[in-house]
Amino acid sequence: MLQNLSLDCNIQERINSWLTGNYDESVKAEIRHLIADNNVTELTDAFYRDLEFGTGGLRGIMGAGSNRVNKYTFGAATQGLSNYLKQLYQNQPIKVVIAHDNRNNSSLLANVVADVFSANGIFVYFFEGLRPTPELSFAIRELGCQSGVMLTASHNPKEYNGYKAYGADGGQFVFPHDEAVMNEVGKIASVDEITFHGNPAYIQPIGKEIDEKYLDALANLSISKDAIHRQRDLKIVFSPIHGTGGVMVPPALKRFGFENVILVEEQMGVDGNFPTVVYPNPEEAEALTLSLAKAKATDADIVMATDPDADRVGLAIKNDNNEFILLNGNQALCLLVNYMLTAWQKAGKLDGNQYVMKTIVTSYMIDKMAESKNVECYNVLTGFKYIGEIMTQLEGKKTFVVGGEESYGYLVGEHARDKDAVVACCMFAELAAYYKDKGSSLYSTLLDLYVEYGFYKEKLISITKKGKAGAEEIRDMMDNYRNQTPKALGGNTVVTLKDYKSAVSKNMLTGVTEKIDLPSSNVLQFFTEDGSIITARPSGTEPKIKFYCSVKAALPSKDQFKEVEQALETKLTSMLKDLGI
Repeated sequence: MLQNLSLDCNIQERINSWLTGNYDESVKAEIRHLIADNNVTELTDAFYRDLEFGTGGLRGIMGAGSNRVNKYTFGAATQGLSNYLKQLYQNQPIKVVIAHDNRNNSSLLANVVADVFSANGIFVYFFEGLRPTPELSFAIRELGCQSGVMLTASHNPKEYNGYKAYGADGGQFVFPHDEAVMNEVGKIASVDEITFHGNPAYIQPIGKEIDEKYLDALANLSISKDAIHRQRDLKIVFSPIHGTGGVMVPPALKRFGFENVILVEEQMGVDGNFPTVVYPNPEEAEALTLSLAKAKATDADIVMATDPDADRVGLAIKNDNNEFILLNGNQALCLLVNYMLTAWQKAGKLDGNQYVMKTIVTSYMIDKMAESKNVECYNVLTGFKYIGEIMTQLEGKKTFVVGGEESYGYLVGEHARDKDAVVACCMFAELAAYYKDKGSSLYSTLLDLYVEYGFYKEKLISITKKGKAGAEEIRDMMDNYRNQTPKALGGNTVVTLKDYKSAVSKNMLTGVTEKIDLPSSNVLQFFTEDGSIITARPSGTEPKIKFYCSVKAALPSKDQFKEVEQALETKLTSMLKDLGI
């Protein structure tokens, strides 16, 4: 039957192993259905490879197959992780924490993961209900665990689920640990090598006690308590977009002192189908439609919406015309960094031993802001795990103030090693209260920063290329950019090409090269003579290639904002056209 489908031999073998192996009958029935329908494309995508760890861990579409999210791929990941942990912590008791979000099958899969760990003699702290990713990171550190797993596909569409693996520091695994885990997973040749039958004696439910400790840790980060008290009636519209944010954000805001949190009731219900949005992604304007409607109806001060696992938050604020505008991740982080560094400076806490962190695709305005305060700014590869890695390396040596990435992920404080939308919601509400208390606003403050540091305008273009054919097309695009680097973008000469895969920075005018002191990653950056930057990067979590664009210009006064913004937008369009986008 398979021979009639014109499938690759390797794919046929993988399918046969699932049809004849020790898999549930329901899984085999799903595969047989695809065969009967002659669905070559779906069978190919489901079996052409094993799910791989990217910047956000293991993530994929739910269904039957080696390249799909299911009990067996998550079971294999957990068995491999168990084997690695037992090698790393020989003759030691090993403890892990498991949490999950609201995704379809997350609860079921979380129980599978708990069973596999416990069957391997590893003690499991199991969150009784859904919890945010940052609380999982916090719990690992608080409970002295060696590892942890968060089941989530973050902001991906509803058909996805995922598996984030964490180390003892509360951060996602980085090199060499991530590769070592995957090597162990790769050694599992048969489903029979996975121990699915759990040991209940090794599984302990957790919940409210950790919640309280987490909320206390966040509340201790508040800086402007007096301003919050005076502005405690600040109108905050909040939506968890059917996810875990609904569990922790409202009590966290209350703990900070805010008394007027207006919930988007249509999106408070836990639902893995995300019925009120196209995608549960606060980076997308559409996902905030209901929140903005609620904000307009209530004349709110600020709008906040978190993604399913509450590690990202989208914001809307009022401009000078009393209209709500959406902030991108770069703008929000610039406001947060400025607030934190200015507050620390006023308190006399900046002594040269503090630092902030961002990724290489996040606004370089932050570098400039940090430099003005004599604070070091570290730039790392895309993926918050790299921020967590540096935080752990510098723990006890230097003080972390704030960090984040353009993809709406932020962290204040050292309680976690992953982006935290719960603390971010609290801090952005605090910013809104602080500036309102001063008779100003977040919007006015942003324009002030542009006047002071220059107007940095950023834009993200994502192009989706699904399946095996899409992955090959993305690979070809990156190869072409490497081998035929454009000489100019938007009328400005390309002066530097940074290829993070080969870890080489090349001066395109002189040919001189320098080593890039970062791990290898399939990323290209084009720098032009006028300071513009375009970064090309295949996504580690989605079937996309992303282009991060940054242009800048002086903003002589706030009155010229619209004029300068239009000029920068025109430049961006021209640069992208030169890249064939």
